Amino acid sequence: MHSTKNDWIQEELHSIKEQGLYRGLRTVETSYLPVLQIDGEVKVMAASNNYLGLSAHESLVGVAIEGMQTFGVGSTGSRLTTGNTKLHELLEKRIAAFKQCEDALLFSSGYLANIGVLSSIAGESDVILSDALNHASMIDGCRLSKAKTKVYSHVEMSDLEKKLKESQEYRRRFIVTDGVFSMDGNIAPLRDIVFLAEKYDAYVIVDDAHATGVIGEYGRGTSSYVDVSVDLTIGTFSKAVGTEGGFVVGSHDMITLLRNRARSFIFQTAISPGVVAASIRALEMIEHDTTLRLRLHRSVNRCREGLRNIGYSVLGEGTPILPVLIGGATKAVQFSRALETEGVFAPAIRPPTVPEGKSRIRLTLMATHEEKHVDHILHTFHKVGKEFGVI
Repeated sequence: MHSTKNDWIQEELHSIKEQGLYRGLRTVETSYLPVLQIDGEVKVMAASNNYLGLSAHESLVGVAIEGMQTFGVGSTGSRLTTGNTKLHELLEKRIAAFKQCEDALLFSSGYLANIGVLSSIAGESDVILSDALNHASMIDGCRLSKAKTKVYSHVEMSDLEKKLKESQEYRRRFIVTDGVFSMDGNIAPLRDIVFLAEKYDAYVIVDDAHATGVIGEYGRGTSSYVDVSVDLTIGTFSKAVGTEGGFVVGSHDMITLLRNRARSFIFQTAISPGVVAASIRALEMIEHDTTLRLRLHRSVNRCREGLRNIGYSVLGEGTPILPVLIGGATKAVQFSRALETEGVFAPAIRPPTVPEGKSRIRLTLMATHEEKHVDHILHTFHKVGKEFGVI
């Protein structure tokens, strides 16, 4: 058979499928509620980052509409040209106050925030010390910077200290870590990290995407949860806040520097006004109403205890992320499909997102889940787990 220049594409796709790593898009056809319609079928949603259930909240939808009626659908340009509205400035003040920092800078996504911050402040004479399980956006930010990157073993403070000792010849040292690790559901030992940073004269940068709105006093995040201060906190509104867009908070001088250097801020189109308005309202709700957060943690704790009683190995503590270990990638995909057959939507998490042999079902509940939804999830995991010999 005559080969063509594009044969390699089919070969690559075949290899991906053979390894159980093929990915495709699923179509959500209703609002992000505990029960929704996906590809024409009704499922219990058990994998959304919409932790507080705010994305479909009537109040947020209302202020988003008001924002669009005032400023239009799109922001029309970057913040430094035509895209800066008073709503954007208000949201920056709001998130800075919420995080108890001097200043803030918005990005169009959390991903852009991570790559923009890390690639802007770390240079050729610097070193970045990065946790082995940091999110891909932090890893890519390290790669885009011109700094030397040293990866330390996941939450292993002895390894971090060893690498800090070995890095004293560099001009500046930056320790970067997730606050809550998205695939393991554990919380970074920030108090120990800050201690080492002070000892070895390093900066601490935390990605608080999965902590903001969920842990700490008033949902302020990881630093609040362990009662320490860090140099920069990066985050997103696309998880518990229920909207979209990213941010970084820190000192006024550091934020001013980023405003002038971060390419993913300078050249991005600003977040749309309606989304900005909804984010402001969501932060007000999170800070002044603990009901949703308490309800979320009650459901999560009940589900975690139930899964462990059934016989599953469930990682993480104190966060709404419930990683249920399955094993190989192909088995995890088949397991996920069996869950769907029973009406539970929870996709498999496979390499390269997680290590080989540690594929899992990553359950994430919302504050809007009711007891009957948690019961259905537990019943389904018991049934499917028996069928697959996982429990």
